[in-house]
Amino acid sequence: MKHDKEEKKYKRKIYLDTNLQIIFGITLAYIMGVASITPAFPKIVKELNISVKDVGLLIAVFSFPGILLTPFLGVVADRWGRKRIIIPSLMLFGIAGGLCFFVRDFKLLLILRLFQGAGAASLGSLTVTIIGDLYSGKELVAAMGYNSSVRNIGSASYPAIGGALAMMGWNYPFILPVIAVPIGFLVLFNLKTPEPENEVHIREHLNIVWKKLGNRQVIGLLVISIIIFVMLFGSYMTCFPLLLGNSFGLSSLIIGLIMAGVSLIAAFTSSQLGKIIKLFSKKTILKISFILYALALSIIPLVSQPWLFFIPMIIFGIAHGMNIPVIQSLFAEAAPLKYRATFMSVSGMTFRVGQTLGPLLMGIVISIWGIGGAFYAGAGLSIVMFIIIFRL
Repeated sequence: MKHDKEEKKYKRKIYLDTNLQIIFGITLAYIMGVASITPAFPKIVKELNISVKDVGLLIAVFSFPGILLTPFLGVVADRWGRKRIIIPSLMLFGIAGGLCFFVRDFKLLLILRLFQGAGAASLGSLTVTIIGDLYSGKELVAAMGYNSSVRNIGSASYPAIGGALAMMGWNYPFILPVIAVPIGFLVLFNLKTPEPENEVHIREHLNIVWKKLGNRQVIGLLVISIIIFVMLFGSYMTCFPLLLGNSFGLSSLIIGLIMAGVSLIAAFTSSQLGKIIKLFSKKTILKISFILYALALSIIPLVSQPWLFFIPMIIFGIAHGMNIPVIQSLFAEAAPLKYRATFMSVSGMTFRVGQTLGPLLMGIVISIWGIGGAFYAGAGLSIVMFIIIFRL
């Protein structure tokens, strides 16, 4: 009888849940912080008279606040509630991001990106925290998959939108984050989520989380998370647009459309994760994704005609659609409600570490081995991740 009840619950269309739809809105807001501006990178380099190496700082400074703030905001969210952190974060993200539109000095642009990154610091980890609060079991994996699908649809749309806006001027993509402000009001009045009742002392709270983080599997997942985002934001998000623009002379609009195709493939794959998890274990799904990452990145430097990029991009999109939601599900399952935001914030911090280091490390790789070396380095990191998950 209980089994039938759980099956019935799992069969409900959770993507129609109002709470999950609001989470989709938050997800669509914070991911535009990077995805919408990368197609404009070649134009930013030219218009602001900066080096190819320096343009990666627009991602690095945006990601850096998350390293420092995400764990702290996770603790606060466990003790004060999720909404008290999400709402002001959305407001800061939207206002600071929108102000970037008016700036013409690269240093001032970096400062505003730093503030925008502070607003974004908690959003990624708290969205998946709330999903973990609302769902469990296979329904949790499915909900993570849908959220990842929405994220990838946004990642598909924003490069295309940002590329089109950049045709009017390099600064036009920076007007998009303003949408976070009305989403903040939507969260205030409509999001219904269980809030933790946490009365333990802060020292005991942190001690319990620290012990959970000492689990061998969790440590492995944290390491993998850093490596994934070094590869993703270094080899792919930073270097791939530069390769398309500088080596093939493609416009920002075409660059955005190509990257949009990858995200759409990832979105479709994520939307099918509820079915995929019935066929393979989470560990097997991760192994497959790492092999596909390595294959896709190894092919990219070998492509001689722009139209041939569809081969590595399909492979990369499938890998990405499977990988991130499974890792998020594993993290969410590892902690109870009253410690989950802190736990997920540590996970989010590792994402930010990789996101910050990726463009910087691949900038060094480019200066030594050229842009092709950045993709081979990313493929090597994918193999490292495969080895780590294989040994766990």
